[in-house]
Amino acid sequence: MKILISNDDGYLAPGIVMLSAALAEFADVTVVAPDSNRSGASNALTLDRPLTVHRAENGFYFVNGTPSDCVHVALTSILKEMPDLIVSGINQGQNMGDDTLYSGTVAAATEGFLFGIPAIAFSQVHKGWAHLDVAVKYACNLVKFGFPELPRPYLLNVNIPNLPFNEIKGVRKSRLGKRHASEPVIPMLDPQGRELFWIGPPGGVRDGGDGTDFDVTAKSYVSVTPLQVDLTNYKQLDMLAMTFE
Repeated sequence: MKILISNDDGYLAPGIVMLSAALAEFADVTVVAPDSNRSGASNALTLDRPLTVHRAENGFYFVNGTPSDCVHVALTSILKEMPDLIVSGINQGQNMGDDTLYSGTVAAATEGFLFGIPAIAFSQVHKGWAHLDVAVKYACNLVKFGFPELPRPYLLNVNIPNLPFNEIKGVRKSRLGKRHASEPVIPMLDPQGRELFWIGPPGGVRDGGDGTDFDVTAKSYVSVTPLQVDLTNYKQLDMLAMTFE
């Protein structure tokens, strides 16, 4: 199996280092990741400047761009042939509910999916890398499983609780939950007295009901959510049809 790995925490992040080492025990692995943390980059591609690609001593390629840039460059330039799977992560912190729209981790997987390649995004529920070895073990098991029941390509979003192995109850399917609107920006002044703004924290959970990714992980299960890219609102499409036809 040939696997392309990327992330949004940067090529030096513990999550990608440990995951790539574990996957390399049974797969042909190539790592192409951002040169620094690009969390929240979503699906952005860098179009206003050229990208540079360098190779680290450990063999990882790193790019001065977004997670989507990394996968795009890898698939169209670095790799000699298409991989069998795109793996993104393991991210430091959850990508659940509306987070998936902003997540660079999910975006890297989505870029591979858009090229017709199965893709999985992996995240730990909490920051700090606690029990990262457990998350790596679950990630490897899911990659080996291969999801034979799903049509190709698939796009999966996986969130793993930061728990010891014997405290995780298993793996469950989930749907995306929903958050309230984000908290307000945080204003401050720079040394010259100019006003600056930091983006505030995400909103609290609005829909964490039964079967959501929030619910499943809170019950100590690994959540697996199948995603799709089609944003068409088909109900409103039918309404427009009555209006214009």
